[in-house]
Amino acid sequence: MGRSITSTKNVMRPFGWRDKAGYAMGDMGCNFSFQLVSTFMQLFYLQYIGIDSGHYATIILISKAFDAVNDIVIGNLVDTKKIGKKSKYMPWIILGAVTLVIFNVMLFAPVKNFPYAAKYAWCLISYCLWSISYTMINVPYGSLHSVITDDPQQRVSLSTFRSIGAALPAILVMIILPNIVYSKTTNANGEEVEILKGETLWPVALAFSLIAFIVLWGTTKLVTERVKRTNTEAKTGFRAMISSTKSYFTNRAMIGATIATVASVGLINSTMSLNNMVFQYFFNDAGKTGVAMVGSYAPMIVFMALIGKLTAKFGKKNVLVTAMFVGAISGIVSLFAPITPDTKGMIVYIVCLMGLNVGNAVFQISVWAIIADCIEVSARKTGKSEEGSLYAIYSFFRKLAQGVGQAVVSWGLVAIHFKEGENAIQDAGFGDKVKTLYIILLMTASIISFLAMKFIYNIGKKEEEEYAQKA
Repeated sequence: MGRSITSTKNVMRPFGWRDKAGYAMGDMGCNFSFQLVSTFMQLFYLQYIGIDSGHYATIILISKAFDAVNDIVIGNLVDTKKIGKKSKYMPWIILGAVTLVIFNVMLFAPVKNFPYAAKYAWCLISYCLWSISYTMINVPYGSLHSVITDDPQQRVSLSTFRSIGAALPAILVMIILPNIVYSKTTNANGEEVEILKGETLWPVALAFSLIAFIVLWGTTKLVTERVKRTNTEAKTGFRAMISSTKSYFTNRAMIGATIATVASVGLINSTMSLNNMVFQYFFNDAGKTGVAMVGSYAPMIVFMALIGKLTAKFGKKNVLVTAMFVGAISGIVSLFAPITPDTKGMIVYIVCLMGLNVGNAVFQISVWAIIADCIEVSARKTGKSEEGSLYAIYSFFRKLAQGVGQAVVSWGLVAIHFKEGENAIQDAGFGDKVKTLYIILLMTASIISFLAMKFIYNIGKKEEEEYAQKA
């Protein structure tokens, strides 16, 4: 019974800027779709299409249960079914990119005048189809990280550039788009309020989808796969799923990283629609949402420049734990901060977001290098080439977190008596309640992430140096 993992670096172009740029383009392509969906899908269906908040939560939970099968199946297919002649991953990325154009547009179709049951079904089916397409891109793309290079610091640079690639769509969606898709109007009580112009999101979805296809194609042309693993005990089908699942759940570092990811993605990344509502209903100026996002992204911009040097000196775990501790303390302070519905209060709110996002910023920049390290640990321990399957399980938990996060938002809105519909009038004090809800979710995520990375994740600086020496 032989197990072998070989790292081949035969006459091959050295790791460099083409790989970094190409890998950055991959997450840029994914995020042109993902950021739009995670930020505006819930608002689109609640405020424009008119889906009930509780019903929407059910849609998300059903679709994420579907994703439980979707991610694992596609991860197994990526590992066991090579559909291209040269690359294990690139053909899957292109196939997913083509179908993503169709289903991203379908998701934001203006079905406002459909019967309620038809609107419900349209949302559920569209989201499930979109999830399949996104997974066909994201699983092989994420798996690429561990085969572009086996050098830990080069993996950190890839993770940093992946975050840079994700930033452009985030800027467009969260900073520029609110000025396009919101407008002021007067409600039945004669009050000037902000409303979502849902009909504008369909052409935006089409444009973003086409851009996503182009940049994902660029990834397949620029990135080089250098690390080749041969597995002489390869399993297929159900046996492969069982094997990779066992590898995943016996990897302590992966468990710690997964818990931190669920908290970060579920309670921070997937709740950004609440930030839009804070500006819409508390500050009564949705166009200023972008200002808050600039503040939120400020820590990420700073750490993008510093992360390589910091992790090289202190190790990824120590840097992360320190940043997450700062975020957790900032969250507690933010609950008692004097945030008022005026310009001064808006400044205080943005400063609070900056503190809350310190830990999440560092985690988002370095998480892909961390997952690549976790996959490396598994490969060295088991001798199996399971990159696609392991990343698929991790991706499943990310998507599960997205679903749970959106469901929590919907249930939270039910609890604070949000009224659905384009011309709905909210109760007095609703804006303050939605602000408090958002801060509590961000604070909870920071605390959970800190505990997971401090006490469960076990790849420290010493282990990173050992892996680099053995690479």
